[in-house]
Amino acid sequence: MTWRDLAGAMGRRAKSTGERARPAAPQEGGDRRSTSAGIALAAVGAGLAGWALYRRLSLEGEDVRGQVVLITGSSRGLGFALAKEFAGLGARLVICARNREQLEKARMELGSAEVLALPCDITSREDVNSMVRQVIDRFGRIDILINNAGIITVGPLEAQTLEDFQECMNVMFWGVVHATLAVLPHMLQRHRGRIANITSIGGKVAVPHLLPYSAAKFAAVGFSEGLRAEVLKDGIKVTTVVPGLMRTGSHWNANFKGDNRAEFTWFSLGATMPIVSVDGQRAARMVVDAVRHGRAEVFLGSQARVLATIHGVFPGLTGNFMAMVNRILPRGTSTERRTGRESETAVSRSVLEALGRRAAARFNQTPAKPEAGSVEVTP
Repeated sequence: MTWRDLAGAMGRRAKSTGERARPAAPQEGGDRRSTSAGIALAAVGAGLAGWALYRRLSLEGEDVRGQVVLITGSSRGLGFALAKEFAGLGARLVICARNREQLEKARMELGSAEVLALPCDITSREDVNSMVRQVIDRFGRIDILINNAGIITVGPLEAQTLEDFQECMNVMFWGVVHATLAVLPHMLQRHRGRIANITSIGGKVAVPHLLPYSAAKFAAVGFSEGLRAEVLKDGIKVTTVVPGLMRTGSHWNANFKGDNRAEFTWFSLGATMPIVSVDGQRAARMVVDAVRHGRAEVFLGSQARVLATIHGVFPGLTGNFMAMVNRILPRGTSTERRTGRESETAVSRSVLEALGRRAAARFNQTPAKPEAGSVEVTP
């Protein structure tokens, strides 16, 4: 056999050996593909399970069972409605207001919920700090703060005094600041907490005959939005709540000046009619939902959202429109204050305001006259 013959034989042998060994390669590759497919399917399954869990948690919001919720101005109105909502979710409540009698009545009406009722003047920093210390001593922490207390003073600028502006700022701006600064260190220490500030559409768009109120609410909106930007990095979520008109019966305890009966008539109609106002308990549910989800802002009522949107795009247009509205509102220069219940008219006693009277009874607005200087009127 020559070298050429030997080389050819070896080549043919190697070729045949390679051909026989080749079928094993696809089997090995198939195993790899099968393993890769299994890993991919497992990853997809884990991803879908994680997404489902995220969706469930994001839809339901944070569980507030056992959490400590402090609500200012909660003896009546929206504050009382909020207390009922949180109680229904199993939260531990701290309610506060100036009026001891109404505060105790609210505590009794909250039934079996764990409730601590503390009289407090939120315009006093010392009062607020003392209240927060009592809450910490009792529960060890505050998980959620709702700055809700407010006062409404209705009337033309000519009837408003410097004291009206000061009082509105003390309650609806400084009251918010006092409570927030008292609670915030405890939340920062724990790196978690939620704060909701009840502002108003009047804090987005200035409404005539509510100038002291609007000025204080504008300040509250700025504080609330700036606060969220500052503390979100620390695990604290701040929600700015922007209500429009709500059926909480608050108009019965608002203050009316100038032609007080005429002022009460237009204001109470707006706060009562279902087309332009939101049911108080529905508003409370919307606030609680926004707090549980940690939303930055929530509007209560589509009218409020639309008005704020238009004003953001066309501020001059809304300003001129409000000036036109002001022309048809009542005139009067009397600086004497009258509550809503002292300003009733035939219209307020009519069927047109039946829903408002019902709301006042539901949210503790009418049973007793407030103590002198009481300010727990829900915006």
